[in-house]
Amino acid sequence: MSQTIYKNYIAGAFQSSQKLFDDISPIDGSLVAKVAEASNSDVDKAIDAARNAFNTDWSNMSLKTRCDLLDKVALTIEKRFDDFVDAEVADTGKPANQAKLIDIPRGAENFRFFSNYIKTSRTDSYEMQYEDGSKVINYSIRKPKGVIAVIAPWNLPLLLLTWKVAPALAAGNCIVAKPSEETPGTATLLAEVIHEVGFPKGVFNIVHGYGPKSTGEYLTKHPDIDAITFTGESATGSKIMKSAADGVKPVSFELGGKNAAIIFDDADFDAAIDGTLKSVFANCGQVCLCTERVYVHQSIYEKFLEKFKSKAEKITENWPKEESLDFGPLISKEHRDKVLKAFSTAISDGGILEVGGGIPVFNDKRDSGSWIEPTIFTGLGEQSDLIKNEVFGPVCHITPFESENEVLEKANDSEYGLAAAIWTKDINKAHLISAKLNVGVVWINSWYLRDLRTPFGGMKLSGIGREGGQYSLEFYSELTNVCVKL
Repeated sequence: MSQTIYKNYIAGAFQSSQKLFDDISPIDGSLVAKVAEASNSDVDKAIDAARNAFNTDWSNMSLKTRCDLLDKVALTIEKRFDDFVDAEVADTGKPANQAKLIDIPRGAENFRFFSNYIKTSRTDSYEMQYEDGSKVINYSIRKPKGVIAVIAPWNLPLLLLTWKVAPALAAGNCIVAKPSEETPGTATLLAEVIHEVGFPKGVFNIVHGYGPKSTGEYLTKHPDIDAITFTGESATGSKIMKSAADGVKPVSFELGGKNAAIIFDDADFDAAIDGTLKSVFANCGQVCLCTERVYVHQSIYEKFLEKFKSKAEKITENWPKEESLDFGPLISKEHRDKVLKAFSTAISDGGILEVGGGIPVFNDKRDSGSWIEPTIFTGLGEQSDLIKNEVFGPVCHITPFESENEVLEKANDSEYGLAAAIWTKDINKAHLISAKLNVGVVWINSWYLRDLRTPFGGMKLSGIGREGGQYSLEFYSELTNVCVKL
């Protein structure tokens, strides 16, 4: 059987390169594919192709024709649904049911949503009258920015790549995208879909490679890139921002989080248990929105802890395509080493390991993968590493609290400000606390319910800007104000 090679997609053609790297499955350590690492010259060609397409075919295309192409992308992703599921699972190890229910449907929906949304997007106009009776009207014209560099993460590869690509294309931009080196599969399939539905050459380009001293760094520093959008670690975002500053380029960053769940004593107990369990362990904790800090009212703390531990211990780790799987592996052994180091530090700091903390033994090929146990800690102070620093793994620390002021202070005492969840039957209290939490997203009696029209993003080290609906279009567009004297 021949080896799969994921190639770069540049100027409407799939191209290999002199250097190849391995795409390794986190499930069992097997080789998924060889991947063509884009050289600096390849990146130059991709950017030149995008610039040429922007200056000719794409910018002159009608909105209806552009949106028709986006709709065809959504439809073709759905037609190739199983291919996308297989590629997503092979690269990430996530449960196949998760890919089927969330990742791939959202990948298609992102294109369909922004195709529809931009058709009703508006700009403002204002009428003004002077003392002599003369009038002027000011109105705004929305224009695409140009060539956008898209740097996508590995945790939700298709979902988060298309979350950026779809609005950028809808707004009339051209794209050079670099998927994570850990998860090149669905990005390559997306290029195949875009090629199949007939996008003009150069509108969408994929360049594979690593970040520092490789494809990603060269792309984000390139002088002919007009804007950069990135999802990933806060430290990486800071480096990209420094390089973008030299060219005064706009950036949109969705970065890390150290999200808190607050469970009050009047909460629906079972709903709070199940919702928090999902928010901690979904995708093996590898979602920027996952909960890593759990604050439980003192009066129900012991009851909550015992029930939460019991449920966590029953989480199943199985082959990704098995129906019984709740929980996949971490993305790589290197990432697992980082997570295990965080566990070790927590124990050294005096933390109590309530559940997990180690590597499961399967006595089959999965032992060569990057699996890890769902983990719960208690007993640490608020300044400990585990509570202050993002782990990005299947772990939480559970802390009791006595008053609203106390828990608000603890929840806000973080360099991050992405998301929080509040569990209580007192909706008035939930509204008041939501207004005081320094985060970009608050869920009340729920978690990860998303309306694509709403602003998504974080405060502090969790990011710059917002994505979703009009907020995405604002980033991918420039506004020109036109003043007309009547």
